[in-house]
Amino acid sequence: MRELWKLNPYIARYPHLLLGGIVFIFFTNVFAVYAPSLIGEGVNAMKAVDEAFLAPLREGQSEAEVFAQAAAPEFPSTLEWIRTRFEGGLAEWAPVLNGKQDALAWMKRLAFWQAGLFLLAYLLKGIFLFFTRQTIIVMSRRIEYDLKGTIFDQYQRLDTTFYKAQDTGDLMNRISEDVSKVRMYLGPAIMYTLNLTMLILLVVSVMVYIDWKLTLYALLPLPLMSVGIYFVSSRINRQSEAVQRQQSGLSTFVQQHIAGIRVLKSFQRENDAATRFSKEGDRYKASALDLVKTEALFMPIIVLLVGLSTILTIYIGGQRVIAGELEVGHIFQFVFYVNLLTWPFASVGWVTSLVQKAEASMKRINDFMEAEPLIQSPAASKSAPSTALNSLVFDNVSYRYPETGVEALQGISFSVQAGQVVAITGRTGSGKSTIAQLAMRIVDPSSGQVKLNGRSLSEWNLDAFRRLTGYVPQDVFLFSDSIAGNIAFGLADEKADLASVKGAAVEAHVAHNIEGFENGYETVLGERGVNLSGGQKQRISIARAFLRKPPLLILDDCLSAVDTETEEVILKSIRERGNEAAVLLISHRISSIRGADWVVVLDAGRVVESGAPSDLAKAGGLYARMVEQQTEPV
Repeated sequence: MRELWKLNPYIARYPHLLLGGIVFIFFTNVFAVYAPSLIGEGVNAMKAVDEAFLAPLREGQSEAEVFAQAAAPEFPSTLEWIRTRFEGGLAEWAPVLNGKQDALAWMKRLAFWQAGLFLLAYLLKGIFLFFTRQTIIVMSRRIEYDLKGTIFDQYQRLDTTFYKAQDTGDLMNRISEDVSKVRMYLGPAIMYTLNLTMLILLVVSVMVYIDWKLTLYALLPLPLMSVGIYFVSSRINRQSEAVQRQQSGLSTFVQQHIAGIRVLKSFQRENDAATRFSKEGDRYKASALDLVKTEALFMPIIVLLVGLSTILTIYIGGQRVIAGELEVGHIFQFVFYVNLLTWPFASVGWVTSLVQKAEASMKRINDFMEAEPLIQSPAASKSAPSTALNSLVFDNVSYRYPETGVEALQGISFSVQAGQVVAITGRTGSGKSTIAQLAMRIVDPSSGQVKLNGRSLSEWNLDAFRRLTGYVPQDVFLFSDSIAGNIAFGLADEKADLASVKGAAVEAHVAHNIEGFENGYETVLGERGVNLSGGQKQRISIARAFLRKPPLLILDDCLSAVDTETEEVILKSIRERGNEAAVLLISHRISSIRGADWVVVLDAGRVVESGAPSDLAKAGGLYARMVEQQTEPV
């Protein structure tokens, strides 16, 4: 349980709930143990009355003889036995018995009194059980909430290098399935462990007090039940994991085919998809049926061993009653106690399984909770950049992707001044998008420095630096929110008014599209903006960046899905912003960068030429060839 000990700080946040739960569990079990004793003692009392009064009457003795004999000094007084056994509480129900009818009436009243106390005991047990769940289970839910919040905060701390090495589905499982398994340890596992411990102590103490030999026989099969349930539970766990894997694969298969439904239909692969789905479904069905067969062993094992324990209790107890070493009511009491211990003993295997699952899940959670992002802010003493941005400089920057070892950039040097539009262009795979990531400090260079106002980006406060930037990535992402909410997403500390949102949409040349929707800016987008065209998604993303009015605007090939007329309107807005901010414009389209102040041309991760667009077009280099290729008639 080494990994689970790391949950102790979370448990320490709610000591009142844990301690309250322990107290409530104790009282729950006190009343659970008290109820069977009422049955046992009640049976003994009625048996005593029957033997002393009713049995002799059935054998033909007169009432006078029977009651005179019971009251004679030389005989033990049955009435006194009753009063001693039920001193104070039930003595008032044992008046002087003057006849058969009085004895029968007394037995009926005793039975009703016993039943009432039995129901009251179980009512109080139920109340304390409710409070138990309202403390320990509530504690587990609160810790689950805290743990998910901590995990989500860690998700936001970690950088892109971590996410490139991880599967999205696995990360989702850690915050959902793994946390749920940990919660089962914090709630049910702790609750049942405490309950089992207290119940065993109370029940076994009472049973040993009554008859220690019968206790040994009565409890003999229960450890065997725990062992059997443990092995069955272990097999159930393995098969459950197999079912979950198959279900995950089936869900992934369906999700991919729903997401690619247009491709599926256009290539007429519906029948093939249905065949493969059937195969996936058959594998899932086989795993599920194996699990059902194993689960079918669970209850028979419990019933068999509880039945064996009950048989031993009645047989051995009966022999001891015949020998005069035990009262018959105690056999009833023992049968109740055996059944009372059934689920706690059966839960040992289940709880062990919960702890094993929680340990494995907590290890998976701790593995990435202990991971540190490669991109971090410097020490608190370092200053944050002011709102004024003078220059962004790449000084002999190289970058090698750690996952593949591919050197994406080699010795890149250029600068972007405030009020300047600098364009980066080149063939596909030349390293253009890597420059955008370095400029945003999403990654750090392998060598060289990216400097802001003369100081390396690694010396600036990361959050403060990014508040000065507006970034439109190549892979546009929109949230399942309203269009207005998506445009205003970049304003973290303030709520944008609708007029500002509309102004940004006009600059991005998307306002007329939005206003054409039935709900306008309140139109709710589907997943990743699926109900918009590619060009509309790009322009809404550009409007999001425009709304921030950033001193540094970084645009990574964000005009690839718009027509030339729309491109010209957006470029005009970008050039106007270039009068106030530094703009880094990345594109492979010559039409997008021809109005830039300076162009840097990349090839295979190196700067092959740079200069004004008009000069480069005449130089006969790579830029000139790109101009020729993109402007010659088709």
